[in-house]
Amino acid sequence: MFGLWVHRSNWYVWGDGDKCPVVSMFQCLTYNISPLLGKHEDLKTTGSKEDATQTGEKAESQGEIETSQLKASATSAVLTHVPYILIGGGTASFAAARSIRARDPGSRVLIISDELDLPYMRPPLSKELWFSDDPDVSETLRFKQWNGKERSIFFQPSSFYVSPEELMSSEHGGVSVLTGKKVVHMDVRENKVKLDDGTLISYEKCLIATGGTPRNLPSIERAGENVMQRTTLFRRVSDFRSLSNLSSSIDSITIIGGGFLGSELACALARKGRQTGLEVIQMFPESGNMGKVLPEYLSHWTTEKVRGEGVNVMSDAVVKFVSYQNGKLNISLKDGRQVQTDHIVAAVGLEPNTELAKSAGLELDGDFGGYRVNAELQARNNVWVAGDAACFYDIKLGRRRVEHHDHAVVSGRLAGENMTGAAKPYWHQSMFWSDLGPDVGYEAIGIVDSSLPTVGVFTRATEKDTPKSAAELSGTGIRSESDTGEIIQTENTPSPVLPQSSPPSTQQKETYGKGVVFYLRDNIVVGILLWNIFNRMPIARKIIKDGEEHSDLNEVAKLFNIHEE
Repeated sequence: MFGLWVHRSNWYVWGDGDKCPVVSMFQCLTYNISPLLGKHEDLKTTGSKEDATQTGEKAESQGEIETSQLKASATSAVLTHVPYILIGGGTASFAAARSIRARDPGSRVLIISDELDLPYMRPPLSKELWFSDDPDVSETLRFKQWNGKERSIFFQPSSFYVSPEELMSSEHGGVSVLTGKKVVHMDVRENKVKLDDGTLISYEKCLIATGGTPRNLPSIERAGENVMQRTTLFRRVSDFRSLSNLSSSIDSITIIGGGFLGSELACALARKGRQTGLEVIQMFPESGNMGKVLPEYLSHWTTEKVRGEGVNVMSDAVVKFVSYQNGKLNISLKDGRQVQTDHIVAAVGLEPNTELAKSAGLELDGDFGGYRVNAELQARNNVWVAGDAACFYDIKLGRRRVEHHDHAVVSGRLAGENMTGAAKPYWHQSMFWSDLGPDVGYEAIGIVDSSLPTVGVFTRATEKDTPKSAAELSGTGIRSESDTGEIIQTENTPSPVLPQSSPPSTQQKETYGKGVVFYLRDNIVVGILLWNIFNRMPIARKIIKDGEEHSDLNEVAKLFNIHEE
């Protein structure tokens, strides 16, 4: 006997253990059909449908503890052929693996990762992990989300994966991870990849999801070994562990970069510095934090908020050269300013990993970087690309390359579907978000570029208009809104929004408590930023999808209920 029960976004399969063919096929998994990775997980459970909901959270907690302690096998010699090979061990590959298994339940999927850790989510590395009270957080890699619930950064415990030795013989297939291995050559004619240990593995379908490598400043690269040893290019779990431990033993740290990563790390380290006395300096060439994304007035206002967190912010700062003298790093700026610090974190962008392009004969995009793919994310026959490394054709906004978690989820899932024959174009607009501590956060979608004309509508915020309050209210954790969604209707009618001819003074801080910024191209909205407004992304997505010219964006702003108390 078996049954299938759907509750919210979860499918629960139950039956008489191994006697049930459906349960056996799914290995008694509670499978989350929602693509929001990190919100719910695949959890092993048995028994009735009532037991499934009662034991799910407990199983998740137990599984994640195991995840933080165990690594996947790094044995590759036993593998000569795998139907699905996913190059890269990040979010895009994991999303693709789940998508492949959902459409082809008996499939065998191999993820090849040059990291030593199992697939994990990167956003907490610059956000929630830094706010943990656990002194061993760099080892456990567990954190409390803004909604108060605790979880691990790993998508699944090691028990979720099949060992490489058992992958091809497993009755029902599965997902396996090769850690600490790198694909160094790809033969797309013969459908083979070569690993750095010389192993050759053939495939039927292959995904390239190699992500990117943090850029460094030329002034640091040519400064010598002493400077490089005291510089972190922040990207991986190992970088978080190193920086977390280091920040407790030094007097000062300088973040170079004013974008998402640099600003998040600056605020997080400054909060830690309140207890340890750590001085945190942030410098960037723009006039304000996130100056390439936010309108100038909002960028300047944000800079004051970052200063309020205890960060010594230095804007219009262009690094000329860096040296090491008397146990300190000396940073010389082009305008003559000098900064002494113990350590540098360079957060100046990401370079897509495209080393396989030459051997595979894959086209690279000269404007945006990354592998050039079509709307179905296909680069060549039987080869797809997803995540940071994919320069894809967005049928609504044109050719793009996106470096955000939610895009990795969306593109990885789509690539997995197309690897199993779906032939779907990329049409779903992914979102991205950033939090400057628990009190200021924003979510955005589309092309969000400060060089575009913008229209902003703002009002005073209430106590519930913060990332923390929004998470507590919704019960969600990691904000990854990658479902199609529908327009959210509410019973409250928003108050009229007065036209705004020019940006309010930055001294009127309440003006920017919460609001909406529309980014325009040829008078069409191509990007929307929601400032301290949460759970309204489906509305923004529909506006961009419609592609209409709006005569009064103040009226459009009413859809977001920004005056709702």
